[in-house]
Amino acid sequence: MPSERATGPGFAEALGVWLRIGLLSFGGPAAQIALIHREIVEQRGWLGERPFLNGLNFCMLLPGPEAMQLATYAGWRLHGVAGGLAAGLSFVLPGAAVVLALAMIYAEWGDLRLVAALFLGVGAAVAVVIVQALVRISRRALAGAASWAVALASFVAIFFLDLPYPLIVLAAAAFGWLRGDRSGEVHEPPPAARPGAVRRLAGTVTIWLLIWFAPFALLHAFGAQPILTDIGAFFSRLAVVTFGGAYAVLAYMAQDVVVAFGWLTPEETLHGLGLAETTPGPLILVTEFVGFLAAWREGGLWLGVAGAAVTLWVTFAPCFLWIFAGAPFIDWISDQPRLRGALSAITAAVVGVILNLALWFFLHIAFADVEAVEHGALRLWTPDLASVDWRVIALAALSAALLFGARLGMLAVLGISALLGLALVLI
Repeated sequence: MPSERATGPGFAEALGVWLRIGLLSFGGPAAQIALIHREIVEQRGWLGERPFLNGLNFCMLLPGPEAMQLATYAGWRLHGVAGGLAAGLSFVLPGAAVVLALAMIYAEWGDLRLVAALFLGVGAAVAVVIVQALVRISRRALAGAASWAVALASFVAIFFLDLPYPLIVLAAAAFGWLRGDRSGEVHEPPPAARPGAVRRLAGTVTIWLLIWFAPFALLHAFGAQPILTDIGAFFSRLAVVTFGGAYAVLAYMAQDVVVAFGWLTPEETLHGLGLAETTPGPLILVTEFVGFLAAWREGGLWLGVAGAAVTLWVTFAPCFLWIFAGAPFIDWISDQPRLRGALSAITAAVVGVILNLALWFFLHIAFADVEAVEHGALRLWTPDLASVDWRVIALAALSAALLFGARLGMLAVLGISALLGLALVLI
């Protein structure tokens, strides 16, 4: 059950904050996790540091967008299933609306240069926000030489060795399990031992499986075009195996989308990822772009909209299933010494992953050409220095001064940087 908080927010107040987070969630999971932490832990104290990190650790183990799932978990902690739905949908729908509108523009004109101009400053500011998140989370998550070693090892493994993200998380969890946590004791029985817990879990799983697969029944009943069923089946499979965020999604998705189905070209797939990177919401919204274009090519605008809707449904319904089924067990897991050791190690590994994302993101917005150069087992992201965009460097430096020096709020910094970026492009 969600924790009861005597000073917790009302549902309407929380909904306003979830919508604010959804509208400001630029920059991928690192920046989005930082935004959620700032809004509900630091500024409002709706969630304690330990529950937040416990929830983050759990979400990092799940397939799908970890930041959206973390928001859903936080909403569940505050207001149960209704709160989880409000938080999760608020995180997804604003960005989904933007991506759909821009996908329509792309389908008609194939040109998103104006969008790139609008979000030039946003990207620069988001890079600084990610650094701020890295500093704040590392202060809380890294305590002792072992956690620092895990964070460093995870960064080296993902940035230089290109090891799969799930493997890094599993290795960190195994290390933490073996090392354990001698400071904690079990304070409560496992949720599964409580009366009715197994029945409630089975009911939750059954309901959300029905919700997940409802579109297939509707599409069959109304004789919808086969492309919609194909889209629903493909992205349902993708939702189960996409550990590691949108970059992992692209790797899983590209071959089938381009080669097996012929829905998009390789260039269009990369354009979709770039679009998702510069709009609010989880990066996995790149799947909506793919679903829209695949259906649009079969039957025009309204079939494209239907393809986007089916894609969104089968991509995010599983996220609610994972959270609502697992959330009641998270606190119990964190009370077990060995499990707590595993989760602490995962948190340390996440710090290394965020550092990787920060460097990757900054390199790709500051330089037009960045190449992955292989040196034996090592992979080095090597920018072409001649392709540097001095505007991004200048806007990032200004954003850092405003955020760290002047201590302006994130919304103000994003707005100032976005306007300056647009002005630089127009000039």
